[in-house]
Amino acid sequence: MLTLYDFMGSGNGYKVRLLLAQLGVPYRLVECDILKGETHTPAFLAKNPNGRIPTLQIDETTHLAESGAILWYLAEGTAFAPADQLARAQTLQWMFFEQYSHEPYIAVVRFWRHFLTKLSPLQELDLPERLKKGYAALDVMEQHLASRPFFVGGHYGLADIALYGYTHVAHEGDFDLGRYPHIKAWLARVASQPSHVSIDHKI
Repeated sequence: MLTLYDFMGSGNGYKVRLLLAQLGVPYRLVECDILKGETHTPAFLAKNPNGRIPTLQIDETTHLAESGAILWYLAEGTAFAPADQLARAQTLQWMFFEQYSHEPYIAVVRFWRHFLTKLSPLQELDLPERLKKGYAALDVMEQHLASRPFFVGGHYGLADIALYGYTHVAHEGDFDLGRYPHIKAWLARVASQPSHVSIDHKI
């Protein structure tokens, strides 16, 4: 059985848990409290030297890190990963966008404001720029979703899962989604998918 090492508040980990639930794949969940440094112990670093969750244990000696890589591994050969060459590339395009233009701003601000009791002076200085770039990412998403129900190919897939992870909790970083009607409608469509689970759902 697969083993997923995860922190329940993580949007990156949630993407994997959501896909596992929607695929109906059984797995064992091992919670790691990143706030207590549990991903930097020698035992965890032997599984993932980068010291991050999610980390998927495939067998006794094989571990896979990085949420996007785990999503592709799990989705290969299913309806969630497009068979068409262009659709696959477009899916990767949005997954890269999520990791480079979305997650570093929306997820980071959400972590600071939702999990930390106080920001450092450096974080306070950095906050306005991260908010600005987070809204810029939401602007791109809103424009794309204005003419389509999902991100790639007109149907729900990995691009949606990747972007849903942190977008649906962006309000926890005080991002105002009220100005994004197309994103809000998309969030509702994703939440209505079969076998959808919430970010705090435990198997």
